[in-house]
This record gives sequence, C-alpha cells and structure tokens, in this order.
Amino acid sequence: MNIDLLLFGIYPYIASVIFFLGSALRYDREQFSWKAQSSQILDKKYFRVASVFFHVGIIMIFAGHFAGLVIPYEVWDALGVTLAQKQLIAVGVGGLFGFICFVGLTMLVYRRLFNPRVRASSSVMDTLILLLIYWQLILGIITIFVSTGHMDGYVMKDLMSWSRYLLTFRPGAAVEFMADIHWIYKAHVFWGVTLFVLFPFSRLVHIWSVPIKFLGRSHQIVRRRY
Repeated sequence: MNIDLLLFGIYPYIASVIFFLGSALRYDREQFSWKAQSSQILDKKYFRVASVFFHVGIIMIFAGHFAGLVIPYEVWDALGVTLAQKQLIAVGVGGLFGFICFVGLTMLVYRRLFNPRVRASSSVMDTLILLLIYWQLILGIITIFVSTGHMDGYVMKDLMSWSRYLLTFRPGAAVEFMADIHWIYKAHVFWGVTLFVLFPFSRLVHIWSVPIKFLGRSHQIVRRRY
C-alpha cells in the first residue's frame, strides 16, 4: 500500500472515528474525568500570562487552519483574494499568533516539566499531549519559513484540495495533492491528525464543554457584604 494513501488518505478517517466515538464514549462513561483539571492552584506564578497567550494563540491558529483548509478557494476567489494574497495573509497572521502561542506554551511546558508540584500532579497523558502540541506548533512555525520560498500560494491550494477531497470521501484523489509537497507539511499534517487520535484520552475533551451559552446569559447581580 502506498504510504501517502495510508497516512493521508486512510489515517484521517480512522482518526475521525476515534475522535468522535471516543469523545462520546468518554462523556457517557467517564463524566467525572471530563474537565480541564487546571493546575493553577499549585503554582500561580506567570500561569495567567502563559495560559492567555497559549489559548489566544491556539484558538486563532485553529481558526486560521479552518479558513485555510476547509473554506473552498473559490470562495476566496469570489472575495477577490488571490492565492498569493491568501498565503501572505496566512504567513503574517499565522506567524503572529504562532509566536504568541509559542511564548505561552513554552512557559506552560517548562512549568509542567520543572515545577515539582505540577509535575507530580500530571499524568503521562497530560505531559504527552502538551509536548505533542508543542512539537506540532514548532513544525507549524517551520512551515512558515518554508512557505516564504514559494509565495505563489499553489502549495496551499494543494493542501486545500487535499482537505476538500477527504471531506467529500475521495481519499484516492486526495493523496495525489500530497505527493510532491515538502516533507515538513506532511509531518505537520500527520501530527495534527494524531492529535485528534489522542484527543478523547486526554484533558483536551474540555474543549467540547466551552461555555458558549454564557455569552448570552443575563448579567448576575453580585451584592457586597457590608
């Protein structure tokens, strides 16, 4: 079997099944473990800054990847955005929020590995998933530098086409767009897909419970005690 077909044509579907089914089963059977398990109480020094930097960076990076891989390039074309312009935006915005995320995540990784109290309260999966996200972020930052060598946007179009064909269940055609791209992009995609495999078994499941409804909730009146 062609290795590209296995890694970029079949593996993403396996990861998707594990991601959705695993999350549903964990919510059904292990709701007590469905939490972020914040370690802020163990060490507050710089935690808020690191956490804010990380979360702002990672949310914007995720939004950028969604816009870059899922939104069809015909939509961008209709908006008057060329492939070259789209790549320039991706490099600029991705570089900015990648740097913000890198600063915050570096602080969190250091804290996780070298703070005795935090390390003692961490599971193997806690450390593994944090390091994997860190590794994936580093790969993503490297792709920005590689991208500067071909600013015409056609590599990005290949990645968009790969995503489109996967989402429309045409894996054989999808992998053709991955055949000739730089290995750093392939590594970034592979480890990104692997994050979805590990997602249901980690504290990342708390993402499903983001309190969006709070945004429309009425203000609470809090009275001072006199």
